[in-house]
Amino acid sequence: MNVKSGARWLAALLCITALAGLQAASASAHTGEWAKFNYCPTTQTGVVKCIYSLTEGGEVVLGNKKVPIVNPVTLQGGLSSPTAGVRTMFAATNGETLSKTPEPVPGGLLGIVPPEDSPWLVKRLSAFFFENSLTGVNATLELAKPANEVQLNEINLAFEEGTALKLPVKVHLENPFLGKNCYVGSSSAPLIWNLTTGVTSPPAGIEAIAGFGGEAEFKEGGALVQINNAKLVENNWSAPKASGCGGILSFLVNPIIDAQIGLPTAAGHNKAVLETTNDLATVAAVNSH
Repeated sequence: MNVKSGARWLAALLCITALAGLQAASASAHTGEWAKFNYCPTTQTGVVKCIYSLTEGGEVVLGNKKVPIVNPVTLQGGLSSPTAGVRTMFAATNGETLSKTPEPVPGGLLGIVPPEDSPWLVKRLSAFFFENSLTGVNATLELAKPANEVQLNEINLAFEEGTALKLPVKVHLENPFLGKNCYVGSSSAPLIWNLTTGVTSPPAGIEAIAGFGGEAEFKEGGALVQINNAKLVENNWSAPKASGCGGILSFLVNPIIDAQIGLPTAAGHNKAVLETTNDLATVAAVNSH
């Protein structure tokens, strides 16, 4: 077990339920540090905690395409009591449990990316011609299953072992030419991310990658825990062929997208790295603020 000092007291606090004894007030618009929990379903039966997780860095590698996370992505909602250490999620009240945040795909539709050591002007011209409103492509991560199929294990998150966050997702590829329904993954065949802050266990021959449990900071008199600089990783997931690309011409366009990305891909040939800040608090603490 890889135990860091910050993770030790984080895990200890997360296990303590003393804060649950706070008097709960009726749900309302919160301010200050508590405003991030405005869409936590605090009045829903079964919700005992609120979570607000912000991913501001990292990358997703799908086949031979690498997409850096440059626009913040939010995961928010409620959490159940733990069963065998695992909490299930409740949907955010604004309908955006996982924010649909577009990330620009380097090289756009044609996939033309200059070498890393290219001059600045070459990179700028490449972006101008291949990542504009017509040829550019955005990749948007979406939940592929209901919120209650998202799972969080706080102990694994803190102690850097096992699955900390299970996310069933799909990737929406957006471009005028691709139409509105171009996806990799679907509700029936999602991309399953078993994210860890520890070390991944990819197939033989694939290099493992390491995450980080983060550094805990106690706020509001200890009622709110913020986990900074956490790094969740996963490179043992597979991806199916693309579907719905090009509208009525999907029978022609889907194979083109598959060839460009290298789909389908077996486990170990994809990667997710999420650099996050995670805020957690009991429902009673949220409702009292």
